Amino acid sequence: MEGYDQFKDKIFAKTKLDLSLYKERQMKRRIESLISRHGLMDFESYYKLLNTDKASFDEFINYLTINVSEFYRNPSQWDTLRSDIFPALLKRTKRPKIWSAACSTGEEPYSLVMCLSEFLPLRDIKIFAVDFDEEAIGKAKIGMYNEKSIKNVPPQYVEKFFEPIGRGFRIKDEVKNCVEFKKMNLLRDEYPKGFDMIVCRNVMIYFTEEAKDEMYKKFYASLVSDGYFFVGSTEQIIQPQRYKFESSKTFFYYKR
Repeated sequence: MEGYDQFKDKIFAKTKLDLSLYKERQMKRRIESLISRHGLMDFESYYKLLNTDKASFDEFINYLTINVSEFYRNPSQWDTLRSDIFPALLKRTKRPKIWSAACSTGEEPYSLVMCLSEFLPLRDIKIFAVDFDEEAIGKAKIGMYNEKSIKNVPPQYVEKFFEPIGRGFRIKDEVKNCVEFKKMNLLRDEYPKGFDMIVCRNVMIYFTEEAKDEMYKKFYASLVSDGYFFVGSTEQIIQPQRYKFESSKTFFYYKR
């Protein structure tokens, strides 16, 4: 089916959603199925439909939004981050270097940006975010989410940092610009160093004890002294002293 490149350009002009960040073969096939569902023959006629029929446009946007992850997962832990961890961290450095490991489709690093925005201007915030899944990273860069995924986002952040598009919400470029995404295999690749905080949540549960043991050692080595390690709600470290970590708050550890 011809006309996909022009379709991508028109969608970007209309919504600022960059479809080129998705794997082309998969995304093109998914949109072609929508075109067929509406009894149309090409991308041009489908764009005309999207431009004139709100229900079809909403359907298309909903097709792109993320249903798996969510912002501010386990809100009480983010409250601790805001009330205790960030203030302690910012006493030591005004531009903390933060790594979101296994960032999936972007909810975690974008949550970090929004949370940090209470303490710092956006221009001083930079989050390094990695994942092994290139398609997930592509979706993170697009930054399009559905209503369910933002249910825990404070209302003032929704108003300030998201733009409603159809039945979805696009995170604004000013937040996107604070995050650098990169593909990385946590089980094989060399870990970067010098971080004030590392966030690795809800992924360690999928690895063997041997793999976790090695990863904890690498994360420790990647932190600066007094750096924090933030884990998921099912991933408390048993005997953190084995890895030279000390407990700070529940789900938070630090390096001495």
